[in-house]
Amino acid sequence: MAQPLASIAESQALYLDPEIRDWVLIPIMVVMVLVGIFRDQVTVLIGGGTGKKPGLKAIRETKALTRGVTLRNYGNHIQNNSFFIRKTFLSEAYKRGDYLKNPAAANHAVNPMTDPAGMEMMMEGMKKNFAMIIPQTIIMGWINFFFSGFVLIKLPFPLTLRFKSMLQRGVETPDMDVTWVSSLSWYFLNLFGLRSIFTLLLGEDNAADGMRDMAAMSQMGASPTGQPQDFHKLFLAESENLELTTHNWELDDIENRLLIKFGKRSPTINDDDDTIEMEDISSDFSDVKGKSKRKGINKKK
Repeated sequence: MAQPLASIAESQALYLDPEIRDWVLIPIMVVMVLVGIFRDQVTVLIGGGTGKKPGLKAIRETKALTRGVTLRNYGNHIQNNSFFIRKTFLSEAYKRGDYLKNPAAANHAVNPMTDPAGMEMMMEGMKKNFAMIIPQTIIMGWINFFFSGFVLIKLPFPLTLRFKSMLQRGVETPDMDVTWVSSLSWYFLNLFGLRSIFTLLLGEDNAADGMRDMAAMSQMGASPTGQPQDFHKLFLAESENLELTTHNWELDDIENRLLIKFGKRSPTINDDDDTIEMEDISSDFSDVKGKSKRKGINKKK
């Protein structure tokens, strides 16, 4: 005979000691908040919290590239002559490397191990990674050593079995309900769920965000050397894009288009030479023409 659902729920019910809440659940969350604040202050102290201001040449390098993109996207708002003058000027300047921060290094790749800017970028990245990895490693070791196998809370909503491996890490019980959360899983939930609290305490731009840590780790794996962008190649590519860009002035023949839009004129197609001629259909215009003809006849008489 099948066992009733109520008895199944009673057989899977767990009664947690209130001491677990006071000495395990709340301390893990408080420690993670304090460690996040400490990480943010350490990152600011070592110079990684606020970005270093770029120099004048670096700003000019970036703005010059943006100028070409803006001309391609919004060049139809200016006349043909103005567009082609700007297009030729920027294309030739990009090819010559007039806007490069270091024109002498345009034709050969810069080794980040010998470039001072590249070395500084690598050192800043290593500082941020150490400030991220060391505290998280210590907290995870502390939880695994003291609170391994603890079941802390039960979620108030049902979940599928796909969440079991995520919510019950460190607890090898295949028959336990999915809604129970282990101590190690509680650590990961706090790592990605305390973002709003850190924003409230430290502001928007803080170094205690766990999502930012994961993004930094993915970027570190994608580009381990931290090599900066090659603006010479970007300028050459933008020069080719400008040369391929066509221009259609948006105010070309604007008078006839406005008259057509407001119903003063309508286009008529001539079948003989396949050209479009503008025909006046306004009664007001016809009256004006009639009056002018009558005045001319009276003057001749």
